[in-house]
Amino acid sequence: MIDETQRKAKLQRIELLLLDVDGVMTEGGVSWNNQGVEQKTFHIRDGLGIRLFSQAGKRVGIVTGRASHVVQLRASELGIGIVRQGVEEKLNAVSSILTETGLSFEQTAFIGDDLPDLAVLKRCGVGVAVADAVKEVLDAATIVTAARGGKGAVREVVEMILRAQGRWDAIVQRFESGVS
Repeated sequence: MIDETQRKAKLQRIELLLLDVDGVMTEGGVSWNNQGVEQKTFHIRDGLGIRLFSQAGKRVGIVTGRASHVVQLRASELGIGIVRQGVEEKLNAVSSILTETGLSFEQTAFIGDDLPDLAVLKRCGVGVAVADAVKEVLDAATIVTAARGGKGAVREVVEMILRAQGRWDAIVQRFESGVS
């Protein structure tokens, strides 16, 4: 872990937020209906956080080991343009994303929960573990959220970044004035 001054400095550099899905955007469970269609539950506050982050001129992406039509639907709904599914080597996928966007690892925050996220989490400027991540991910993280995966952890990180960058108060004021 790092001290508050270092944490804020790292958060101020973030331009790209990358997310794992299962265990980060969701609680980690997968279910199927009786027609065999996969279902996932996403937290609404995480969704608003993602939209607010994008509206602040930042980029959001998904890098996940599983491939799911539900994830593509959620990404489309939230305007997430960077979506990599069925990824076996997440570090390679993130390196490719950074080449495409012209951003650096130092400008990237990644939220993960399990061992496939470890290499990316350790390489990014801000590596975030959700509260219920596995021990190795918790130990490697720059930041550990108070919220569990699928329970508002993404929103918590978005707020941290936008507060550190001095943007959060203006967002709140927009909502207070009735302009969202």
